[in-house]
Amino acid sequence: MSPESEADLPADATVDAALPGTLPEALYAELVAFRRDLHMHPELGNQEFRTTAAIKERLGKAGLAPRVLPAGTGLVCDIGADPGGPDGGPGLLALRADIDALPIPDTKGECPYRSTVPDRAHACGHDVHTTVVLGAGLVLADLHRQGLLPRPVRLIFQPAEEVLPGGAAEVIKSGALEGVGRIVAVHCDPRVDAGRIGLRQGAITSACDRLEIQLDGPGGHTARPHLTTDLVTAAARVVTDVPALVGRRVDTRAGLAVTWGRIESGHAPNVIPQRAELAGTVRCLDIHAWRQAPDIVVAAIDEVANLHKAKSEINYVRGVPPVVNEPGATKLLRDAMAARRGASSVEDTAQSLGGEDFSWYLEQVPGAMARLGVRTPGERTVRDLHQGDFDADESAIRVGVELFTAAALLHPTR
Repeated sequence: MSPESEADLPADATVDAALPGTLPEALYAELVAFRRDLHMHPELGNQEFRTTAAIKERLGKAGLAPRVLPAGTGLVCDIGADPGGPDGGPGLLALRADIDALPIPDTKGECPYRSTVPDRAHACGHDVHTTVVLGAGLVLADLHRQGLLPRPVRLIFQPAEEVLPGGAAEVIKSGALEGVGRIVAVHCDPRVDAGRIGLRQGAITSACDRLEIQLDGPGGHTARPHLTTDLVTAAARVVTDVPALVGRRVDTRAGLAVTWGRIESGHAPNVIPQRAELAGTVRCLDIHAWRQAPDIVVAAIDEVANLHKAKSEINYVRGVPPVVNEPGATKLLRDAMAARRGASSVEDTAQSLGGEDFSWYLEQVPGAMARLGVRTPGERTVRDLHQGDFDADESAIRVGVELFTAAALLHPTR
């Protein structure tokens, strides 16, 4: 989408025109080109070597010293801080971006920057997230040179967000949160107009775990189900009864839900099969219920399977906890956006049952994620994430950069 489609700033008296860190036009144009280059060359999780090199090169040109993560993709970069000195102590603000793409085709049609890689696309906006954090880093580096950056800032470019359980855990293991007192991020939202952000205190996204089940029985003839384990019926009861049981074993306000995406069993209409396979997800908005979920879900599956004399083998894969926005970090983002574009540029946002591995950082330090509006104002087409025709109004890049720079400037020094 054209960078000329930027929404007008809202007429709001709370805009702080004196706050430094606005995005120069030349840099904005460069960032649009950078985003389009990433969009044309998407890379899957833990394969983001080209993306990592491009980020490293641009930060290096700005006089910064980014550190590539141990696995070779993703990087961390400090601005205004000696990682071994006192400036790197508690209180440092981290800005996080995810850099990987999705294994789906780009279906945008006649678009000059559509993906050039078959069955790969930045259909979740990670190219925008990456460009926003890069741009914020370049602006903040310039402010630091002018003596206008009150506290050091850390940029985190994380690989493999789309790979369960997510690349955040490896980033944390590498020491990227050492000295960090607060962390913030954005996620593209095609339901919010460019020029605006959506915010919510508390849980903004859901926990998401993966569930894989294998049921086994001796098999037999459909004429004599009483002589064997009626495995198809057992699988069907697991599909229908387990979600109901789980929903009655936690507070309903927790939103713990089991949803199936695959069920497979048998090959012939008159043969009771020996095996059935089921797969689905477990989602939850409450962090405490999420921690109990494996025991609750596995117990419910075993109960139903045993009732029908089926042997169960359960693979419960931990994914990500919910993203729970901390009050102080949420207020920081709200104040930063109000300072740049007025209080009316911030809207309340609904909870999503999608998963986001930004949540792993919030298990370690307080922080918050905002929804970055990427819909061109007035556009009527309904778009969604993880679809091949996803695109973003590129004026959102400017909004994200200025949001993060304002957050860095307003972040408390103590």
